[in-house]
Amino acid sequence: MRRIRGFRRKTRYAFRKEVREHGKLSMRSYFQPFAVGERVYLHVNSSVQKGMYFPKFLGRSGIVSGKKGRCYEVSIADGGKQKMLLVHPIHLKKA
Repeated sequence: MRRIRGFRRKTRYAFRKEVREHGKLSMRSYFQPFAVGERVYLHVNSSVQKGMYFPKFLGRSGIVSGKKGRCYEVSIADGGKQKMLLVHPIHLKKA
């Protein structure tokens, strides 16, 4: 079955940046390190599509459970089930 529209469907306001977030990317947040077991918040930086998670999980918190390449494996609870997301560090914030 073909997906109607795309990955960023209905994210016009969810992925909006604040006025002071516009401009160049912060290298500090792009390369920020996380330790296994650390608690993080999922927060999208809409100017970077690489390593972006599904918009349903916007604003959720999770625990870093490992690393794959440049991205981190984040374990979150979704309706009683544990799910694993691969997320680039620019889309994560320390809790």
